[in-house]
Amino acid sequence: MAIQLYELRSNRSNVPLRVAKGHFATSHSHINYYIDLTMTKHRLSEAREAALSLCSKFYSSTIIDTILCLDGTEVIGACMASELTRTGHVNMNEHRTIYVATPEHVTGSQLIFRENKAPMIVGKHVIVLAASVTTGYTVQAAVEAIRYYCGIPVGVCAIFSSVDSCEGFEVMSVHDTRSTLPDYQSCPSNACPLCKAGIKLDAMVNSHGISSF
Repeated sequence: MAIQLYELRSNRSNVPLRVAKGHFATSHSHINYYIDLTMTKHRLSEAREAALSLCSKFYSSTIIDTILCLDGTEVIGACMASELTRTGHVNMNEHRTIYVATPEHVTGSQLIFRENKAPMIVGKHVIVLAASVTTGYTVQAAVEAIRYYCGIPVGVCAIFSSVDSCEGFEVMSVHDTRSTLPDYQSCPSNACPLCKAGIKLDAMVNSHGISSF
């Protein structure tokens, strides 16, 4: 059965949030909403709107050398880099520019940077950009990787977040559970109330999309 999406709006942003209600499993948890961020990540007009919303949350005094993009958010990251350089955010790069980088995933949730990408992290002030932050495991791995490669994490942002902070940083988001989706739930599979009620899973979901049963 096809998953039916509908749009939610927030007075904080012009970017719609497309969701489907049901019972879904991620690699880390069970959730009661699937959040489809495909268009926001890949449609330039929406990516630009999301970038503008996120950039407005960072003070001009925040030094930003690199935007580390998780979950396929490179288009948004590029739009953020363009806006941040246009508005005069401070960076320490020799060429006064902002890098837009992605990590490589290896065994488990560990992230690495090859020798050709590591200079974008080493000694750089890095923002972590995620599609969504719910359990926070992926962002935690990203911040740990930045520190391991001697980078300086300076912020965390996302299109959607169900948590206020992660790894000691306030999560700057376009949408959150307070403003857009107050009944959103994320919990470990062994504590899922939908499972305990005997409600079967509708689909598996991850940053690439959805696979219905």
